[in-house]
Amino acid sequence: MTGNLKLLINFMEKFLGTVKFGNDQIAPILGYGDLVQGAVTIKRVYYVEGLNHNLFSVGQFCDADLEVAFRNSTCYIRDLNGNDLLTGSHGTDLYSITLQNTTSPNPICLMAKATSSQAWLWHRRLS
Repeated sequence: MTGNLKLLINFMEKFLGTVKFGNDQIAPILGYGDLVQGAVTIKRVYYVEGLNHNLFSVGQFCDADLEVAFRNSTCYIRDLNGNDLLTGSHGTDLYSITLQNTTSPNPICLMAKATSSQAWLWHRRLS
């Protein structure tokens, strides 16, 4: 999901329901499009008016060629060769990653690999 319509290409305007934010406000899902970062395209990213951060489900990254490893207070974003591209720090119930700290010259997108139970846990935390 994104609140920035400028990030999306091939935008399809269509009411798809609503989402509820952590502060109990409700916002409409007004359509979807593709988000391109470098050579990676993430399909069917929802446009949610008023969303201040970009949120992606693990399922959207299943076909991307990056992986995420979580260790104690740090997460590592790596390519399939094991090269660290980004690191993030653990905060209160979440990991934050600043994309400006990338060691890659190209913009990237993130994917996490998890078991079905781990994926469900993160889905519940982000819902």
